[in-house]
Amino acid sequence: MMANDQSQPLASGNLRFRQGTAALSWIGRNLALVCFAVFALFPILWMVTCTLKSDAEMYTTVFNFTPTLSNYRAVLIGTDYFKAFLQNIVVAGGAVLLTIAVGVPAAYGLARYNFKKKEDIAFTILSFKFAPEILVILPVFLIFQKIGLYDTYFGLIWVYQLITMPLLIWVLRGYFEDISVEIEQAAQLDGYRWYEVFWKILLPLIKPGLVASGLLAFIFAWNSFTFPLILSGFKIQTITITSLRYIASDSVHYGHVAVAATVAITPEIIAALFIQKHLVRGLSFGAVKG
Repeated sequence: MMANDQSQPLASGNLRFRQGTAALSWIGRNLALVCFAVFALFPILWMVTCTLKSDAEMYTTVFNFTPTLSNYRAVLIGTDYFKAFLQNIVVAGGAVLLTIAVGVPAAYGLARYNFKKKEDIAFTILSFKFAPEILVILPVFLIFQKIGLYDTYFGLIWVYQLITMPLLIWVLRGYFEDISVEIEQAAQLDGYRWYEVFWKILLPLIKPGLVASGLLAFIFAWNSFTFPLILSGFKIQTITITSLRYIASDSVHYGHVAVAATVAITPEIIAALFIQKHLVRGLSFGAVKG
């Protein structure tokens, strides 16, 4: 009886100790996550703060200042910034749609079929992503002027494939290779045609990779600077080019630049929040391996 009486307080003490340790561990993990979130989001917070400052208070204060909406009025009202914003949506969205339409079949072909110099072709496609844009911009500029694609939507959408398609092809090629061929063969035995297998079986399995690579392609196209700077004129101006007007030769209106940048990143943040559940690679891992 005495041994049992002594063991009960000891067991309860160990339980309280484990509970306290677990609580401290939970607090520590969440505190670390909060600190990392503040560190990661601080540039955005600082940029939003700069949008509410006047030019006179831009350097003399940190967070103690008089908020003003004059920067928003100067950028968003009475200017063609929204026109450039819409044009950027058309160009970036069109580039992503063309990339998906061409890149998905190309990735499937590289993953499923064996042909001569397949790996050389795949590496050549990937090398387009590594090549500096300034390396090809002058020949492309001359070609576009001769064939009438300079300062056109289709011209920008076409040339954006150099920065969007290589990423999507290589990401989706890995997804297709993770899917066993037996899945397609079983679907064909059940009476599905080849295009039905592609649309109803393969596309749902590669959905996480398609969404993730599509989002990255949209971000690359949305933030492109060199191509629209050289290949667009007065008809089409993206927001990356329009933001340059607030940088004068003698001064920089940092509040105006901050407003333009804040509005520019809004579509990317919204898109990332809506599709974040698809950014985890998981569906294709459930496929049966051959």
